[in-house]
Amino acid sequence: MKAAVLVMRTAYGLTLAAALAAGPARADGALPACKPLRLVVPFPAGGPADLLARALGHAMQERHGMAVLVDNKPGANGNIGMDAVRRAAGDGCTLAVVPAGNLTINPTLMPALPYQVARDYRPVALLAGSPNVLAVHPAVKARSVAELVQLARRAGPPLGFASPGVGSGLHLAGVLFAQKAGVTLLHVPYKGTTQALNDVVGGQVPILFGTLPTLAPFLQSGALRALAVTQARRSPAAPQIPSLAEQGITGVEVSSWYALMAPAGTPAPVVDALSREVRAVLALPSVREALQHQGMEPADEADGAPRALDARIRAETAAWAALIRKHGIQAE
Repeated sequence: MKAAVLVMRTAYGLTLAAALAAGPARADGALPACKPLRLVVPFPAGGPADLLARALGHAMQERHGMAVLVDNKPGANGNIGMDAVRRAAGDGCTLAVVPAGNLTINPTLMPALPYQVARDYRPVALLAGSPNVLAVHPAVKARSVAELVQLARRAGPPLGFASPGVGSGLHLAGVLFAQKAGVTLLHVPYKGTTQALNDVVGGQVPILFGTLPTLAPFLQSGALRALAVTQARRSPAAPQIPSLAEQGITGVEVSSWYALMAPAGTPAPVVDALSREVRAVLALPSVREALQHQGMEPADEADGAPRALDARIRAETAAWAALIRKHGIQAE
């Protein structure tokens, strides 16, 4: 694992903040005059969504002189923070920095949610994504996906794979992989990534689907072995890890990505102005490099636009709904 991928999150926050500050200042009269701009993160501080929010907030403070407040509102699998943004004024001054699962998985997994994504929010910008990695404990006698598939087919009881919880994107990645590979795997859910990771590293569970930033130190130390990224092509953040597609498993495009969302009543010109600003920041070479050091890939210009983000949310919601219903997955 290249050292560039292995930058710790604490260092990443400082590096990315400095990179953002280095961007040239520019005025944009269409941006909302917020006092302050409030970026709601529906999870605790320290995670990827929180780091992205703080990086964006720092950039806007440096570039435009506006006050920015990062407001962590964890709880209920992110739904408390999402509901707070739903109820906020649609003036562009309250936005959500949110993982994909809250937009594309939870609406099917949790039908009693207080919000509907299409009705209650407006997509602003795709921020960044992180490839998911199929990894195994070093004792597993598989050094490729083909060897893992053969091992799974020969096994008596199904091989287990750990995830941070039922219905999480990493759980669904494992379900989709097993379906496409034609094997049976036993899902072993945990109440969070740390617990799942500890048991795989400890040898209690052989297989893990995890995000690259989380797994990178364990891959470097040899505590885990990466077999593939769960996408069609290799990730620039870890080009040495082959993709599932190049190893013969197609149709598994599962990454962890993060979006900026506004309340439904936010005017289109304000959404467009915010989107342009965010995409300009993410296009800075220094910012792209800092994100890639953390194992994240900044969104491209076209992919990050509101209309493209809306299309992605709708497509992935439909795909996950079909998988969830087919396998009878229910939230705990």
